[in-house]
Amino acid sequence: MNLYILFGQTATGKTASALTLAGSQKGEIVNFDSRHIYKQMSLVTGKDIPPSNTIPHWHYDLVDPNQPFSSAEYCAVTLPLLKRILARGKTPILVGGTGYYLRHLLFGVPKVGVKEDWELRKKLEGASVADLQLRLKKDNGSFLDSMNESDRNNPRRLIRRIEIATHGGTLPIPISPHEILSEQLGIKIIYQPFFHTTQEAAREKIAQRVEARFKQGALDEVKTLLAAGYVKTDPGLNAIGYKQLIGYLEKELTLSEAKKQWTTAEVQYAKRQKTYFKKYFPQPTHDSVSTIR
Repeated sequence: MNLYILFGQTATGKTASALTLAGSQKGEIVNFDSRHIYKQMSLVTGKDIPPSNTIPHWHYDLVDPNQPFSSAEYCAVTLPLLKRILARGKTPILVGGTGYYLRHLLFGVPKVGVKEDWELRKKLEGASVADLQLRLKKDNGSFLDSMNESDRNNPRRLIRRIEIATHGGTLPIPISPHEILSEQLGIKIIYQPFFHTTQEAAREKIAQRVEARFKQGALDEVKTLLAAGYVKTDPGLNAIGYKQLIGYLEKELTLSEAKKQWTTAEVQYAKRQKTYFKKYFPQPTHDSVSTIR
């Protein structure tokens, strides 16, 4: 049996393609986007699930916005799910853009030994890349030296290394490029990468989606979450889009500035996605169809 993986950058049509593929392959869709696991967070994150669709969708709306959800937790709930889908004679179709969720599911979760320190993360939230680099250099210079250029400019990765250094941990044990999951399930994995053709194309498409989400009620979604008692430092509301719209609601940004910053953050995220996926996952071959947007 086959397992399809549709991976790549945001705003490339992965979800629509997954729905088409599921219809032809008796498939069930399994999300691996870390922003889509949160309940009540649909418009800003762009879940894009047709309300009348009858194809089973899994791992959407798993946890509340104030709950962290690690890749280890994702793997723990996904492997049994994939087994159940296959036992029903259906085809699992993984779709998403969170590379480390997928990488750890396929190859195993690296051993670190330091859990998430959310208090520290909240203190570091909003710090500039330069300040985070200085902090990491002070805490453990070797941790900074071993990072590639992309990771050095990724606040989330810098904060994670600061977290590990603060608690006296060691860096993750490298994951072997060997598909453990395919052996566990006895299946063939078919990769379908989705990338924008150019950076300019990515910006144009993302800008259109940001505007569309705003018109669909993204700002009202943020207001509803805040009214329910969630705060901007919660893991879910730390996502792109929510931070910018909360900045507008707190009168730190104009609406135009919020939209522009949201778009820019999504474009930067798409660039990091492309770097990560090209580094760790197979690119088009006779067994993996590449869909470029």
